[in-house]
Amino acid sequence: MMERYELRLSGSGGQGLILAGKILAEAVAIYEGRNAVQTQSYGPEARGGASKAEVVISDGDIDYPKAMSLDVLLSLTQESCAKYSGDLKPGGILIVDSEMVTDPPRGEYRLYAAPITEIATTRVGKVVVTNIVALGFLARITEIVSVGAMKKAILARVPKGTEEVNMKAFDEGWNAAEELLRA
Repeated sequence: MMERYELRLSGSGGQGLILAGKILAEAVAIYEGRNAVQTQSYGPEARGGASKAEVVISDGDIDYPKAMSLDVLLSLTQESCAKYSGDLKPGGILIVDSEMVTDPPRGEYRLYAAPITEIATTRVGKVVVTNIVALGFLARITEIVSVGAMKKAILARVPKGTEEVNMKAFDEGWNAAEELLRA
């Protein structure tokens, strides 16, 4: 049985991390039948301000919805990495966009870095799917949720007409993590 598992997806407003958090929580709760709660926070500047989405997962009851001691932190900006990395528990996982987070703090965590935004731009052809690339990368690194559940949740949440590009984005993120783990 899984006890509490906490994830925070962080970056700046406009990167789609709130949507990514909702997709992750729905994949776990709706398509895998486990308990999950998602919360979000962003600054008054809708685009460019600080943004974070938290997902707490458990096979048991979740009595408090906020993340307190992170198992996973995804940071797409240097600012968010600096701000939230202190919340990672020892042995946790820090996932960063290697192009945007050039100076990850030192700590007792496992660091996984990939050019997430660049993958969205060059391999998928749309920067707007950076959040879905990040979800693919996170799903492969953490193995917290199945590929099938993630893909169903993505298809249920993304705008109609964008399903194909979002599936490609998820697959590219997954493949980037797979390449990193094989290296």
